[in-house]
Amino acid sequence: MPSTLYFNGTILTMDAQNSSPEAVLTEGHRIQAVGAEADLRARMSANTQERDLQGRTLMPAFIDPHGHFPDPGFIRLFRVDLSSPPLGDCQSMAQALDRLREKASATPEGEWVMGVLFDNTSILEGRMPTRAELDDVSQRHPIWVIHASGHNGTANSVALVRRGVTRQTPNPDGGRFGRDPETGALTGLIEGLSAMGEMGDTDFLIDRERFWQGFDACREEYLAHGVTYAQNAWTSQTMLDHFASLPADQDPGIDIELLPVGSLEPELSTYWIGPNWPDNPHFTLGPRKLFTDGAFQLQTAFLSAPYFRPTDPDRPCGMVYTSQEQLDADVSKLHSKGLQIHCHCNGDAGAEMFINAVEKALIVHPRQDHRHTIIHGQALRDDQLEHMAQLGLTVSFFPAHVYFWGDRHYDTFLGPERSERISPAASAERYGVRYTIHNDASVTPTRPIHLAHCAVNRKSGSGRVLGENQKISALSALRAQTIDAAWQVFKEDQRGSIEPGKVADFVVLSRNPLHDPDRLTDTLVLETIRYGQSVYAAAHTKQEIEHT
Repeated sequence: MPSTLYFNGTILTMDAQNSSPEAVLTEGHRIQAVGAEADLRARMSANTQERDLQGRTLMPAFIDPHGHFPDPGFIRLFRVDLSSPPLGDCQSMAQALDRLREKASATPEGEWVMGVLFDNTSILEGRMPTRAELDDVSQRHPIWVIHASGHNGTANSVALVRRGVTRQTPNPDGGRFGRDPETGALTGLIEGLSAMGEMGDTDFLIDRERFWQGFDACREEYLAHGVTYAQNAWTSQTMLDHFASLPADQDPGIDIELLPVGSLEPELSTYWIGPNWPDNPHFTLGPRKLFTDGAFQLQTAFLSAPYFRPTDPDRPCGMVYTSQEQLDADVSKLHSKGLQIHCHCNGDAGAEMFINAVEKALIVHPRQDHRHTIIHGQALRDDQLEHMAQLGLTVSFFPAHVYFWGDRHYDTFLGPERSERISPAASAERYGVRYTIHNDASVTPTRPIHLAHCAVNRKSGSGRVLGENQKISALSALRAQTIDAAWQVFKEDQRGSIEPGKVADFVVLSRNPLHDPDRLTDTLVLETIRYGQSVYAAAHTKQEIEHT
């Protein structure tokens, strides 16, 4: 097997001691040895390739602790991007409708037109489009515009018919169909996962061919930013079938952790896994996924105290997606089967529901190392973090919110006081709760370095610092996307740090990200190495590799 020696640079191992050795020796797709350059040269074979890092930084490749791979690829190839600054350039309703109209004109009659990443809090009009506006775009196509958070959207009349929604359709538990308060007519707004149904799934309108096209596009994006282990954190049965279509002996070019929808159990484990799952080593079935609430941008994250400036007097504290009794039953079912659970909880009241459900499940079925995880946990309180530490709960924070929506948190969602605690990673450290950080792609794009910057510097889009005492070190932010991310899904023995026996997944950076934390975003990914092979290289870096 080919071997490679990496030397003459800064090496950040992310091991338990945060050691920084002189060199790393790999053999095939595994790390063989780490230590002094002279020692490794003494043991390497004659045909070992030498990689002079030229003073750059080598560290473990990034792991995505929570995202929706390959949804970013679907957006790039098949959907209408309606994102507003700083993500995109759609700033008004007129611009959004023109883009949908252009897509409709190029789409055969009767086929869907889907707009994505629309943000009502960033658009000039400050609202979602209406059914009438989308009808004006086209009444020959079903049109569906889903919010950037993925938790609501607006449909035109044709799409409502396709969805089977009429004026008489009752609101489902945890969801709502928008209606005119005077006439009761449908406005086209559909809120909550239960109401959106398949229209809220990331695989909506994706067939097998489109799945693999989107997969390839998304893989190239992730590798270019140093990510070799991604996550699909809401894997429907359809999506499982798509992943399972890859033969077991084929390498897809990136490794994926799949989180099946919790409601698929116990049928998934009983009847589907085994006879139908191809056992491809690059696709791992991981935790099962649950939800308690919605999104801050829509004021559907469930809070214990009202929003700073509530937009809906009927629900000033947000929306709950499930009852405590139902959540208790779902958690008990999954926990008792020995499965790990990741639960979307944006608001502190939503998190409280899950914490209580886990506590009840542990009384009946004690388990020492379950690693059940709160996803987002953006409004977690100190008393909750203390309780989580006692129960062995972990959390994956979403600090990109500080940059992308921090000013709205300050002015509208949470207000000055509570916005200081968005994604309270420093508090988690103080209470001994191990955590990761994520981008939740495609809500925000997978950009590990920028994400670290958000957690370390906590600056909103306008430059306002939100939560000086919640800042974490650059090292903590990088560990949260490497070894801690591996640990959170029970993969710490396989990846996440540069140690003998682990997979040789590395990223080469232009500078040491631990120096000058305020310059984190100046750090460039120059090369991504997966299983010992270079799978992405910036143009000048590629030329250097070819001449080694």
